[in-house]
Amino acid sequence: MRIKDCNNRDISFIKEVDEKIHKSQDKLNAVVTFCNVDEQLKDYHVEDTALLKNVPVILKDNINTKGTRTTASSRILDNYVPVYDATIVKKLRDAGAVFMAKASMDELGMGGTNLNAYTGKVNNPWDLKRITGGSSGGSAALVAAGLAPLAIGTDTGDSVRKPAAYCGVIGLKPTYGRISRYGIIPYASSLDHVGLFTTNVEDAAIALEVLSGRDDHDMTSSNRPVENYKELLNSDLNGKTIGIIQNVQSAIQNEAITSSFDALVKKLEEKGAKVVSVEFDQDLMNTLLPTYYVISNAEATANHSNLDGIRFGMREEGDDLTSIMINSRTKGFSSEVRKRFVIGSYSLFVENQEKIFRKAQRVRRKIVEHLDEKLEQCDILLASAAGSIAPYPEDSFGDKLSATHLVAENHMLLGNFSGYPSITVPSDMVENMPIAVNLLGKAFDEVTVLSVAKAIEEICAQDDVCKEVCE
Repeated sequence: MRIKDCNNRDISFIKEVDEKIHKSQDKLNAVVTFCNVDEQLKDYHVEDTALLKNVPVILKDNINTKGTRTTASSRILDNYVPVYDATIVKKLRDAGAVFMAKASMDELGMGGTNLNAYTGKVNNPWDLKRITGGSSGGSAALVAAGLAPLAIGTDTGDSVRKPAAYCGVIGLKPTYGRISRYGIIPYASSLDHVGLFTTNVEDAAIALEVLSGRDDHDMTSSNRPVENYKELLNSDLNGKTIGIIQNVQSAIQNEAITSSFDALVKKLEEKGAKVVSVEFDQDLMNTLLPTYYVISNAEATANHSNLDGIRFGMREEGDDLTSIMINSRTKGFSSEVRKRFVIGSYSLFVENQEKIFRKAQRVRRKIVEHLDEKLEQCDILLASAAGSIAPYPEDSFGDKLSATHLVAENHMLLGNFSGYPSITVPSDMVENMPIAVNLLGKAFDEVTVLSVAKAIEEICAQDDVCKEVCE
């Protein structure tokens, strides 16, 4: 499904889409809450020029929607109904979008598998037994199944780009500040980005144009003008320098993935790109994941201290305020989230801040400085998006001290530490499952990122591929 196809359809087809999404739930388990489509269509009037006219859109369940339950896939927020819309909800609606569903996610965004959602595992449309990746797994699955041309996610570590790789769709995380985060339930404020899923690069460019722009409700949003990303798409690679992150490719053990990647690199050269090898400091690459765990969980602990069963959310009984809070948080959060809060709290203890939290911040700065040095040589950095196809749940954690896990599975953290734009593009099929490559560019240079992604899309001929699950 493509945006332009929806633009040319009668609005009544939205009802057909709504029915298909409902039917998919038994197989995908990707939806937390279905939106009231009839209510939206009752007064639906947009200009013919509206970029998202007649377009069904999926929202990750951490995006506030006035009057529609928003749980962030957490039991503690099971009864939370926002009284206001996130800024991006208003932007999408003004552009003509019709909201179909709130999609499942790892609880509060804390996970990379979509296995710890309160509503259970989200199933990959290509193989229902495999994971989608997370935390935006529900959004990725619904686009991959051809049930919507656009879904919104959030990306704190690789939470849009990894599910996109596992599900065979486009996953874009723009520059930090390019899209407002007002009205989005946070995970880690210095790392959180709004991202999006589409079936093709052109639709990603259209969606980015709709979502981008300054928002005074979000003081981290940028004042930079919004570019006409679709019109500026140019897949000509002549004069472009693409750097291959060798640390990532060397850490991948799957020969089919590395062989496919090498074949793609040759085709990029044939199309005129200058391809160079880029070697990062291995010690810094090995620190990506532990640095992320410290910073993200410390920020999450602070951000979610208000989820106590007192001010709002699900409340468990207790003899006093302390016991109510303890009982509510114990039963309201999964063990994975509670573990992350323990890590975050420990690093924020006064006696630990300097030797743990501040040290992690300094390491992050060194990583970004090192990244900047590499980007001075290149227009784009390129690597395999993941070291494997989408795994089965029991295989999704791997050897956490191996180079494959530390580097090949977590290198996209570079885009969150730096805030630079990054996109995942489907590139091939291995064992009947999609694989992908990831591009990382310079700050606010989404045009180059999207243009090189378009060239890769043309080479790989993976445009608008979906896996039907509703037949």
